[in-house]
Amino acid sequence: MRNGLPLFLAVFTVAFGIGAALAAPAPQGNKPIHIKANELVTDGVANTATFVGKVSTKQGDMTIFSDKLVVKYSSADQEVEKVEAFGNVRFIAGNRRGEANHATYETRTAKIVLEGNPVISQGDDIIKGKVITYFVDEKRSLVTSDPEKRVEVILHPKEKAKSGAAKP
Repeated sequence: MRNGLPLFLAVFTVAFGIGAALAAPAPQGNKPIHIKANELVTDGVANTATFVGKVSTKQGDMTIFSDKLVVKYSSADQEVEKVEAFGNVRFIAGNRRGEANHATYETRTAKIVLEGNPVISQGDDIIKGKVITYFVDEKRSLVTSDPEKRVEVILHPKEKAKSGAAKP
């Protein structure tokens, strides 16, 4: 299980790069992971580790907060198969932020899904939808809407200097 968790966190970091407006931060996979929770329950039969209560997971400058974090791993090689964050899910990495009610990362498909009022932002730029899905290997995202609420993107154009380069 230990080898897959850094990958999950590095991949969640990439989720902040959704859309052309949001640049992906540097991977954090080689840095130590620090998880805090009120409780940890491991289940060798179900192959899960469940962190409950004010969960914070930190790696480098990336922090994920949730009410519960469930890590599902394979019985054969102990590699992470799926990670789910439930309730009050928030992600912070520098000026990048994300939130949702539920987040899932599946290692087999290399797919991140944010559901339940997902919002991703970098600075003042924002992406909202019903479901935000990021296909890691393809570096492709899909933001879907529902009949009552459409996809919303707010972008703030960068000022250009006289030389043509964007100002920070």
